[in-house]
Amino acid sequence: MMRTTFNFLISLMLLRNGAVGFSLHNTAMMKPPVSTRDSSTSSRQMVASVETQIKEEIAEGQSKQIQELSTIDNVENTSKKSYLDDGFIFGLEGSGLERPKGKVASIVVEGDSLETTSYQAGIVATTFALYAALSAVCVHSIASSSAGGIDIISTAEIAACVVSSWLAADLGSGILHWSVDNYGNGRTPIMGNIIAAFQGHHSAPWTITQREFCNNVYKLCTPFGLAPILIILGTQSFDSHPLLTLFLINFSVLEILSQEFHKWSHMTPSECPWWVNDILQKFKVTINRAPHAKHHMAPYEGNYCIVSGVHNEWLDSTGFFRRLEHVIYKLNGVESNAWKLDEKLRERTLQGDYRKPV
Repeated sequence: MMRTTFNFLISLMLLRNGAVGFSLHNTAMMKPPVSTRDSSTSSRQMVASVETQIKEEIAEGQSKQIQELSTIDNVENTSKKSYLDDGFIFGLEGSGLERPKGKVASIVVEGDSLETTSYQAGIVATTFALYAALSAVCVHSIASSSAGGIDIISTAEIAACVVSSWLAADLGSGILHWSVDNYGNGRTPIMGNIIAAFQGHHSAPWTITQREFCNNVYKLCTPFGLAPILIILGTQSFDSHPLLTLFLINFSVLEILSQEFHKWSHMTPSECPWWVNDILQKFKVTINRAPHAKHHMAPYEGNYCIVSGVHNEWLDSTGFFRRLEHVIYKLNGVESNAWKLDEKLRERTLQGDYRKPV
């Protein structure tokens, strides 16, 4: 087909040149006759010239087409972002996230899955087993330091340690949640997958309810499992400072479990065990459904604490996170994702109005 078209174009060019030659026929008759050999040579040169011209035109057309396709690809690549990009932000146009219709699971991190793997089960089991052993050693050290073993004072100290670590863990979960929701991307060292998972969570919040326990919490076993355990073993603080070590252990365990508490807040009462509904959530030991639902309202600027949520009200009413965002912006010019979703919030914060509007 290409060869036929090529021959046809050559014929047209020859006819055009022939028409010009015919109009000059009378003038040509006055000149001496041209030999057959010269005429043949001239014809071949004409054909070669036409072929060269057509090839150049075809090459030019193909070059323009390649440039157009390249431009289209560049535009598409610019508009589509992955979990590794800064633009991968819930709710923003061109973020790379599409909110599915219905309660359909949405996996946003490459290589992630809702299936629990042996690696996930192994790292979670190892983390909790080591924490259980270290906790037992700490309690034994506390008992050994008292002449009467575990007495009323030791019991009160342990209880105070557990309660204070629970309060600290809720505050810690809020600061962590705020930071990963608003800053960084999938390329961020160590925390990249956690950042992408938290930001992607807003595109399909119910995805978390389809994760089994180990699949849901294993990501947090690196910052709150491996690191604290290495510190405890390296310093042998379980022997020298058992109460402080017990505080760190309980704090870290609650941070890991915060993802499970978070999952329960997205599940209906019928989907949760009775003790979650009637004990943990009822007495605000873990985050309840209604308070956390407020976080999932754009621009997602508050209610970040997900252990119990006990700190959410004062953090939001005082503008705690807006103050932090303003400081960060002054230091490096980076805007929080909440600012990008709400221009008025950005303007208020830059003006020093940090409190949440009533």
